[in-house]
Amino acid sequence: MKRLHLIIKGKVQGVFYRHNTVKQGHKLGIKGFVRNLPNGDVEVIAEGPEDKLKQLCEWCKKGPDNAEVDEVQEKWQEPYNDYVSFETRH
Repeated sequence: MKRLHLIIKGKVQGVFYRHNTVKQGHKLGIKGFVRNLPNGDVEVIAEGPEDKLKQLCEWCKKGPDNAEVDEVQEKWQEPYNDYVSFETRH
């Protein structure tokens, strides 16, 4: 089990990025959240098996069809085990 903290930069708000990230999180069986940041970036914190988190990270580098991802910042950590599902936060 690992924890992955992502900051996604680019045209990632207003293009269903959060909604589709939640779908990916559920599909991969990981826990955590995704939220919009005031500066226009999207933040993801996810916990689960490292291979599943790597799959989520690869998806985040593309995002949904209307997104234009410029950069994804990754930070790997030890899990806190404080999430029960994968959800959107505001």
